[in-house]
Amino acid sequence: MKKIEIAPNWKDHNLLNEGLKLFQNNEYKEIIDNINDKYLYWDKVKYIKAPDNIDPKLLWSAVKFSRTIHAKEIAFEDYTFYYNLTNQIQKELHHFDLNIGGQLQSKSIIPENEKKRYLINSIMEEAIASSQIEGAVTTREKAKDMLRKNKKPKTKSEQMIVNNFLTIKHIAEKKNETLTKETLFEIHKLITHHTLDNQENEGKYRTHNKINVVDVVDGEIVHTPPDYKKIEGLMNSLFGFFNGNDNEHFIHPIIKACIIHFMVGYIHPFTDGNGRTARALFYWYLLKNGYWLMEYLSISRLIAKSKTQYALAYLYSEIDENDITYFINFKIKMMKLAFESLREYIQRKIEEKKQYIHFQKIKGINERQALILKWAYEEPEILFTVKEIENRFRVSNQTARTDLYELKDKGYLDIIDLNKKTKAFCKSDRFFEMKMPAAEQ
Repeated sequence: MKKIEIAPNWKDHNLLNEGLKLFQNNEYKEIIDNINDKYLYWDKVKYIKAPDNIDPKLLWSAVKFSRTIHAKEIAFEDYTFYYNLTNQIQKELHHFDLNIGGQLQSKSIIPENEKKRYLINSIMEEAIASSQIEGAVTTREKAKDMLRKNKKPKTKSEQMIVNNFLTIKHIAEKKNETLTKETLFEIHKLITHHTLDNQENEGKYRTHNKINVVDVVDGEIVHTPPDYKKIEGLMNSLFGFFNGNDNEHFIHPIIKACIIHFMVGYIHPFTDGNGRTARALFYWYLLKNGYWLMEYLSISRLIAKSKTQYALAYLYSEIDENDITYFINFKIKMMKLAFESLREYIQRKIEEKKQYIHFQKIKGINERQALILKWAYEEPEILFTVKEIENRFRVSNQTARTDLYELKDKGYLDIIDLNKKTKAFCKSDRFFEMKMPAAEQ
């Protein structure tokens, strides 16, 4: 990653005086507001063309002055951070309140009878992507197949994905609990199980400073976490922030979740698994505060596609006087994209449902079985296991078993032995000879 340029000292006496005049000039208000809505750093601001060919350093000084006078301060022990609520951020927060945590509009996004199926897919997507951010090497198709069939992980990458999958399900079940050192360690153990070089580091704070955050491309150190002796105090402060509800100094829950995510990455309390833990706590905090649709959003899938921007969001925040608005802005963009992606996904699935509705016309076939037949029709080599159907539809083992055996008894599927313990169901040789809807013959 290209090294970030250090910004000019905007507090320099001459720069500040001229920058203040610029800030008070209505001709520049729109330019400054636009820079702040995008929350650009100096490396972008210096290329902006301003009226009268104003020195970019003066424009930067005006921008920094505007941010400073509106900034909100937050402290963890002796570390102080700042953030701004730009017009764009406030607009998106309102949008999220209506659509991710609201009780009216958000309820209409996901069809009631499809919630379980969409939920399990979203949890899989989040588990896979969060692992890929940390270096897990696999395809989404293989990873989903492993989770659906409940296969034992064979590689570290697969273990990371299974761990994340189990962690997300655990958090959803325990979302109303208080975050403590013990519950944090439990999360970390789940996330890092059998993936650390030293298994003894699971669920324990680091006890050394032999750790740096480095650029995976060139190995350059981009962040040195606080001394390990400060971890206990910093994390206790973060627990208070997570669990507290300060009515006198209200912070919007989504902003708080972003700060929690950032702080875990900044403190780096563990030898490994900090990123996965940070994203898990972000997810937990929003569920705890009523943003129920978060269970269906895969934000990590979008972050995995924007790793450079993700890293820069951290770096800009630290290099620019601990202004974590850069990170908040990035996370909110990812949330917006994740929400739009969810809506597109659901619409696509609704269209697919229209395609398989003719399978439901077969007498004695239920909705799940119609889907199974559709999948078998579209994928000639597909194999189903009871565990996979159980996971796909979030139904009991007995229900999944009944669905498959009924299709077998009707002649649509055959049984084959995968191994001594596991049987699979495949399309029968008589599949196309069976009674099928006229549209498909």
